[in-house]
Amino acid sequence: MPHVVISAAHKSSGKTTVSIGLCAALKDRGLGVQPFKKGPDYIDPMWLASASGRDCYNLDFFTMQHEEINQTFERYNHDADISIIEGNKGLYDGLDLDGSNSNAALASLINAPVVLVLDARGMTRGIAPLILGYQAFDENINIAGVILNQLGGSRHESKLRRVIEHYTDVKVIGAIHKHDDMAIVERHLGLVPSNESESAANYISNISKHIKSSVDLEQFISIADTAPASPNRAFSAPASETTCRIAVARDAAFGFYYASDINAMRDVGAEVVEFDTLNDASLPYNIDGLFIGGGFPESNMQKLEENTSMRKSIHDAINAGLPTYAECGGMMYLSKSIQWNDKKSSMVGIIPGDTVMHDKPQGRGYVKIEESEHFIWPGLNCNAGQTHQAHEFHYSSLDNFELNDEFKPAYEMKRGHGINGEFDGIMYKNLLACYAHQRNVDSNPWVKRFIQFILINKSSENLAGIELC
Repeated sequence: MPHVVISAAHKSSGKTTVSIGLCAALKDRGLGVQPFKKGPDYIDPMWLASASGRDCYNLDFFTMQHEEINQTFERYNHDADISIIEGNKGLYDGLDLDGSNSNAALASLINAPVVLVLDARGMTRGIAPLILGYQAFDENINIAGVILNQLGGSRHESKLRRVIEHYTDVKVIGAIHKHDDMAIVERHLGLVPSNESESAANYISNISKHIKSSVDLEQFISIADTAPASPNRAFSAPASETTCRIAVARDAAFGFYYASDINAMRDVGAEVVEFDTLNDASLPYNIDGLFIGGGFPESNMQKLEENTSMRKSIHDAINAGLPTYAECGGMMYLSKSIQWNDKKSSMVGIIPGDTVMHDKPQGRGYVKIEESEHFIWPGLNCNAGQTHQAHEFHYSSLDNFELNDEFKPAYEMKRGHGINGEFDGIMYKNLLACYAHQRNVDSNPWVKRFIQFILINKSSENLAGIELC
């Protein structure tokens, strides 16, 4: 299907806003728009999903192999009219000197043309060598068009168009003037997520309106049409029978979930039952497992504290042995309290430690974690001490917590910070809580292992067809 990578010369150029607007504008035309996001990100995909009406899927070189990226792209791209892949950072930026995990590398891998979003504030003639340099740096990358952003007015736009037309062969397919109503509110982790913003629909509508008037959508579609067709692969169907019921917290406080991870649960027969930690009185009935992902519990801590019946329901369920997995914000919620500035609110209290918010990140970026000897989930390929690649991004620390015979470490940190720079993850009874965000990928099929663990605890009769060590 037609597809295009949206990238930039550097971060904060406006590519997320432009990508959101393109998804919404093309959707309004009646097209099926499939969004993707490069790298480990939750917030941008939530906005892209809201704008397109389809789940957004992450493509990440650090946690996925090349073939796996292609398979994921093809699985969710094949039934769309057009796919938009939003990059992260600049086109050639990345962890490695050779650019093997850059946006350009992704565009090359999935055979996608590139549209550059250029923040043109303060630029006139200097935009030409910028574009020419990006073209010359890797001649195998097809920079098929540019969208000029943050323009100062019609005169500024005219100058830039003349310069680009005179010195380069790249098409200017859009010129967006500065508009205050295109800005999405930001906080410490980036944009405020769409699940938390009551004005999300209005933001998307305003952005789409400006994109429609500023970007030549026909040219954009034509660029996407130049992408070669992907192989038509056959993908296995989800399990036909339900093996277990997993409660997943999804509300304004908790919304950091990879769509592919939730799909993986359903693929192996799990029924996903969503619940609201802010407004529901208790956990759903007859569940076999619990998953509380990341989010912003600190922004909702007073309301979380006020829902005493939900906190008690979760506390009692974990103490009774309910298999539970909690990531980052979920772990914060399970601690005794959250303190932010001069305010402090009580949380679930199953983890005997206090969460304290800080002004600067305490853990940020990719991590490598090695399973400890105490790890409670079934083994991966029957080997102990498995190392996984994941990511973390938290401004909080877990204070007043000490490991003991009841609360054991889950992972040794090989890269990253985790809880204290040495370990991450706390195991108590059938609970695993950690700062690391994991991806369900070939090298780390955490979903299958978690469901195996649930089924072991549920009943040995339900293990038919599930391969265990």
